[in-house]
Amino acid sequence: MAAFIMKIYTRTGDKGQTGLLGGTRVAKDDPRIEAYGTVDELNSHLGMLRDLAAPHHGAFIVDIQNTLFAIGSRLASGSEDEAAKFKVPVVTEENITALEQAMDSMDSQLETMRNFILPGGHVAVSQAHICRTICRRAERRVVQLAAGTEVSEVIVRYLNRLSDLLFMMARHLGKLHGVADVPWKPRG
Repeated sequence: MAAFIMKIYTRTGDKGQTGLLGGTRVAKDDPRIEAYGTVDELNSHLGMLRDLAAPHHGAFIVDIQNTLFAIGSRLASGSEDEAAKFKVPVVTEENITALEQAMDSMDSQLETMRNFILPGGHVAVSQAHICRTICRRAERRVVQLAAGTEVSEVIVRYLNRLSDLLFMMARHLGKLHGVADVPWKPRG
């Protein structure tokens, strides 16, 4: 049996077009490409966070990355029917519940937050905040896409909850590394 070899370059995008999962060609700056491209960017940054947060949150971040891959694949599908045809995993309420349960667990270990806080203090904390802001951008891109095409609302809810989790994870990682929250002190 011959092995399938996947080439990295295809030359099919050399004129500013790319293919969706079902084969439909769209411009590389199409809102759908912006949405799943930003989810992909988030997934890459989560890989760095996973490396920095292991062993504390590493396995959970892998679960999140798998869900983000499913989200990206669903967004890369021309429709829900195409996603089903290609057996792209569905994002479910259970995925959101897992984020909420993880947040509740981390929150129970932290001091009550009384101020806005500044990102930073440790490289893992900073990376969690970078992931949080990219997640917010991904959410905005998906909302923008949903204004003109069919997008499952659970995807928007998942990204919204994920950004909250990443904020909580930044604080939790700070505690694990002995770094205190730095409160925002407005000037003026």
